[in-house]
Amino acid sequence: MAGSADLEEEITAINVTPLVDVMMVLLIIFMVTATYIVKEAIEVELPRAAAGGETTARTFAIVITKEGRSYLDGALVTEEALLAKVEGEEGKKEDMQAIISADRQAQHGAVVRVLDLLRSEGITKFAIQIERQTNP
Repeated sequence: MAGSADLEEEITAINVTPLVDVMMVLLIIFMVTATYIVKEAIEVELPRAAAGGETTARTFAIVITKEGRSYLDGALVTEEALLAKVEGEEGKKEDMQAIISADRQAQHGAVVRVLDLLRSEGITKFAIQIERQTNP
């Protein structure tokens, strides 16, 4: 019977090697997939201003590049597609607003054209996105 007592020893230590292995695999998976999670950004250089405010209403995020291309919520759109998206929105047009992020070198006419298209659909609230200017 003395031999059976040796076989029934209590486990007094926890083996953390499997835990470390699992954590390393999760870390590697996170590092590999992190590049796919990041949303591709549209490169624009915003003008700077000393004062700026925050917005909370239902908005259309419109970006106008220096080449004159327009993006709605990150997707390249034509004028017709922009109008179709605005027409398809539910709710009052008076409660909606558009945030225009135009590159500092974008042509004034391209910005005015987008504003005119939105106004023709009943959206009258606009905000121009800027970067806050830092004092030297």
